[in-house]
Amino acid sequence: MTKMAKNKNNKEEAIALDVELRKSEAFIEKHLKKILIVLAAVIVVVAGFFIYKNHMESVEAEAQGAIAKAQAQFYQEQYETALNGDGAASKGFLNIISDYSSTETANLAKLYAGLSYYNLKKYEDAVKYLEGFDAKDDKSISPTAVAALGNCYVQLDQKEKGAETLLKAAKQANSNLSAVFMVQAAMVYEGLGQNDKALGIYNDVKANYQTSPLYQEMDKYIERVSK
Repeated sequence: MTKMAKNKNNKEEAIALDVELRKSEAFIEKHLKKILIVLAAVIVVVAGFFIYKNHMESVEAEAQGAIAKAQAQFYQEQYETALNGDGAASKGFLNIISDYSSTETANLAKLYAGLSYYNLKKYEDAVKYLEGFDAKDDKSISPTAVAALGNCYVQLDQKEKGAETLLKAAKQANSNLSAVFMVQAAMVYEGLGQNDKALGIYNDVKANYQTSPLYQEMDKYIERVSK
């Protein structure tokens, strides 16, 4: 290729590039307002996310501080105060659920509220909060929450549902707790006159839960439902 040809090609490329740049400039000028609106929207969304995240972290921390006092009252068996607060230092589980509704702490407060109502023998209220609690498949909390719900159903004379819920809790729990929940379910079936179901559960515990403190009791239970 001659020098003249190269210069011609370079000039054509420069012209083409200039044309493209002018097109881009024209496009930007024509659509500048729309582009700025889109950019502003992106900035708002991103900024909003970080503001919300920081806000939620602050709210979560505040909620955690509040629930600690109610938990202390719960473990002291001051269930009414744990639920409703003392009008001073403690907000109580119910206010935490209301005031910090979007937090993980409020979710945990539902579990405590349900257990508080259970201990107060207010089983319908207990069911409301235990059903509202999301255990998020937590292996340590979920089985206990489900078992508490099962016991509430039993107390509300929904015994079949209660036994089924206790067996569900048993499947989620570690071996010792599983045996406890299974035996509870079996006793419910006994009360319903469904000794065949109770016998099956007792035999299961005897065969598979030798490390459970309840293992030593199984022969007695098996004999009782086999008559």
